[in-house]
Amino acid sequence: MNVIDEARRVIGVEALALTAMAERIDHCFEQAIDLILASTGRVIVSGMGKSGLVGQKIASTMASTGTPAFFLHPAEGIHGDLGMIMTGDVVIAISNSGETEEILRILPSVKRLGARLIGMSGNVTSNLARVSDVFLDVSVAEEACPLGLAPTASTTATLAMGDALAVALLVKRGFKAEDFAIFHPGGALGKKLILRVEDLMHRGEGIPLVREDTLMKEALFVITDKGLGVTGVCDASGALKGVITDGDLRRSLEKGFDILNQRASEIMKHGPLRIKRSELAAAALQIMEQRAITSLFVFDDDIRSAPCGVIHLHDILKAGIA
Repeated sequence: MNVIDEARRVIGVEALALTAMAERIDHCFEQAIDLILASTGRVIVSGMGKSGLVGQKIASTMASTGTPAFFLHPAEGIHGDLGMIMTGDVVIAISNSGETEEILRILPSVKRLGARLIGMSGNVTSNLARVSDVFLDVSVAEEACPLGLAPTASTTATLAMGDALAVALLVKRGFKAEDFAIFHPGGALGKKLILRVEDLMHRGEGIPLVREDTLMKEALFVITDKGLGVTGVCDASGALKGVITDGDLRRSLEKGFDILNQRASEIMKHGPLRIKRSELAAAALQIMEQRAITSLFVFDDDIRSAPCGVIHLHDILKAGIA
């Protein structure tokens, strides 16, 4: 046996199964979407064995894309967990044969509890197909398993149908990347779309600031003490007028300039870049990368007022935004 040829055969069988299923998509799929959108409850996915594993993934995908959903194991359901189902819920029952005993045993209770039923099976004449409010055909011509025993193409088709439901619901709900981020606060996307400058900035005593008339030897102490490699230079009213970085100091000293007894106003760079505290931290990172700087002074709505914070590149990277 050539394992590469076998792998290609398996993938080919499954690809053909998906193509055939895509061509069968009809009004029943639309009815399933309408049923879920009209529900006042959650989507509850149930299945045994491999169908159960696929069902867990379908429920997880729906939950992360704006459709409240969870997985219910049918064997646990017949021993008390059916109490999780209530009127207004939609149950998606998955069974390749459509005759799985544990699935069929929970269906009468599902109906009595006032939930609607979407059946997903490879057998269009099964009992599951017969009692479902909406039936989705996930049948395949053959399994990729050469023995025709292990669920392969059939589970792939079922998973794809679940993804189709989740994505169609996402589109119908107008679900956006910002909404996705709310459900994924620990992921990179969530952090980029949720964390704001004010969540990461240094504030209060942690802001390195000196007055325009401060001697540079004192400003150097502030830069070192605050540990951000920069200090802002403010006028008498507290408004930011310039910045001095440790890089500025190093370059001046390398050129032999005697700067320690000069005033901060004589050394500072004018027109420092600023950012509002309400901006996304990812926006601050973009500015830093474009301008090759490592910190930004932060302001409330009025950027001409005194800074309310400072955000450093390391703070952003440490938060996992990159």
